[in-house]
Order: sequence, then structure tokens, then C-alpha cells
Amino acid sequence: MPHHKPVSGEETIKILCNKFGFSVSGRSGSHVRLSKMSANGKTGTVVPLHDELKPGTLHGALRLAKVDIDEFYRYI
Repeated sequence: MPHHKPVSGEETIKILCNKFGFSVSGRSGSHVRLSKMSANGKTGTVVPLHDELKPGTLHGALRLAKVDIDEFYRYI
């Protein structure tokens, strides 16, 4: 797997909202819930507002959002 540059939680939220159609559905402490409606139903994920997301944390959030990691990195 190729190594990707570090990304912040805030930057991740902006990309998911602006490019993949998610919207903020709530917040609990330093974690933001995102969701979107699609033909297959509701899809959601949680993104922590950290300065730099660890690779596993980012992959987990994108897996819940059903977004491919390479497609996500096209917008950085």
C-alpha cells in the first residue's frame, strides 16, 4: 500500500462534506459525526478532530463512509 501524507481531522471532514456529499450530523467532544443519504440508505462515519489522523484511524473512518482511500487522496 502506498504511503500517504498525513491529514488532519478538519481537512478530512471538509473533503468528505464538499466532495462526497456528507453533512455534519452531530458532535461529541472532539469527534464529529457525518452522514449522508444514498439510494442504499444512510451512510455515516465518525472523524476525530485531531491535528494528524493516524493511518488506521483514517482508514477506519473512510471504511465506514464507504470511500476508497485513493479516491479520497485525489482531493488533497
